[in-house]
Amino acid sequence: MNRKKVLFVCMGNICRSPTAEAVFARLVKNQQQAHRYHIDSAGTHAYHVGSPPDSRSVAAARSRGIEMAHLRARQVVQADFSRFDWLVVMDQANRVELLQRFPDQDHQKILAMMRFADEADYSEVPDPYYGSGDGFELVLDLLEQASEGLYEFLSDQSVQPV
Repeated sequence: MNRKKVLFVCMGNICRSPTAEAVFARLVKNQQQAHRYHIDSAGTHAYHVGSPPDSRSVAAARSRGIEMAHLRARQVVQADFSRFDWLVVMDQANRVELLQRFPDQDHQKILAMMRFADEADYSEVPDPYYGSGDGFELVLDLLEQASEGLYEFLSDQSVQPV
C-alpha cells in the first residue's frame, strides 16, 4: 500500500507546522488511518533547527489532548519535493519562499492549508509567535478545521496534485 506523504510547512517549524503535523496525525489516528500516512513538518528558515515546538504551542495542544513535545524543528530541503506527495503551507509568504528557493521543483504539490477550511474567515494560518496565548488557540481552531478538509481531500483516491 502506498502511504500518502504530507509535509506541513511554516517559517521556523516551532509553532504552526508542528501543530498542523500533530493535529493531522491525531485526526488520521482517530480515523484508524494512521498506517496510510507519513506526516512531517519543516520550516522554510533554519532559525530553530533541532528545537522542540514553542512551549506555548505545546501547552495549547496538550490542553486539547494533542501531544507534540517530541517533535523537533528542521528546515525544508530540496529532497522533500520528491519525498512528499504534498507540501502544505501555512501562509502565502512560505509558499513564495518555496517557489523561489526551489524553482525547478513540482510546485503543484504545494497547497495552502486554509484552502481546506471552508467555514474560516482566514486565508492563512496566522503566526502566533510574537502574540499572546490566544493566538495559539486560534491556530489550533483553524488547523483542526482545515485538517478535516485536508483529510477529505486526501481520502479521495482520484485526487492528483493541482
